[in-house]
Amino acid sequence: MHEFISRSEEDTISFADEFASKLNSNSIIILSGDLGSGKTKFTEGILKHFGLENEISSPTFTIVNEYDANNQKIYHFDLYRLSDIDEFYAIGGEEYLQNGICIFEWGEMIEDILPNSYIKITFSRDSENVDYRKLRIEEINK
Repeated sequence: MHEFISRSEEDTISFADEFASKLNSNSIIILSGDLGSGKTKFTEGILKHFGLENEISSPTFTIVNEYDANNQKIYHFDLYRLSDIDEFYAIGGEEYLQNGICIFEWGEMIEDILPNSYIKITFSRDSENVDYRKLRIEEINK
């Protein structure tokens, strides 16, 4: 486990940009945390690493946004509006898992169906400074 303290949105984006350099073509990342805790900003940093910083939009209503960066597929999911794992199956979600980098906001509901190895990042707010976030990075190996 590793922790990172972000002092601003720019810190979060920069950290995610650096973090993305360690990803492989089938990395799976679960982003967990309250609304407004930095999950989408983190995704923005990953996309920045792949030259897509101007492409980000929240997939809240579409569930998944697909990006293509120099033959690297990136899938950004927002599962907030799904009520259960059956809805994930209904959108064909499992078909994405081996086809590119998958980033899941609110992905806790699908952890049981993920491959044996993935990364989970938990975002929490600082009670004393509204701009600070603690990111807890865990490499999960079932």
